[in-house]
Amino acid sequence: MKVWLPAALLAAGALVSTCQAPGTGIEVTSATGFVGDPESLLPGTWLRESKAEGVTTRRILVLGADHRFREAVRVVDATGRTADYAHEGTWLYDGTNLKRKYTSVNGQPPSRLNLPFATFQISFDSPREFRGVDHIHGNEIHYRRVASDTQL
Repeated sequence: MKVWLPAALLAAGALVSTCQAPGTGIEVTSATGFVGDPESLLPGTWLRESKAEGVTTRRILVLGADHRFREAVRVVDATGRTADYAHEGTWLYDGTNLKRKYTSVNGQPPSRLNLPFATFQISFDSPREFRGVDHIHGNEIHYRRVASDTQL
């Protein structure tokens, strides 16, 4: 189960909710476009689901307007064993990249020698979903906005 921790840390959050409106200052122009500041779209609750090599992962990422985040992760292996993780930290958007710095990894402070970060170059498909690429590790992600009470 410890093998899953790095994958859980590198996974970014989850976006896109039909229950949450776009942020203030955003004018929706169509199902695939918007006018305004992309950073104002980020606060909210986001979902990312993935499956690879028999392992299913579900991540709920809450990006706060105060630039803090909470991430809940559930990993189910091919035999049905389940592991849950909970992480916290701070986030920022630099105009191109969504960057997260972890301050708590499964309830514990991370090692100062190996402080975990997750950085994804993002682009919005709509105000309710975005895609990201981690150019260092080659990971591609897709987030969609969900209701704030969404559970793992």
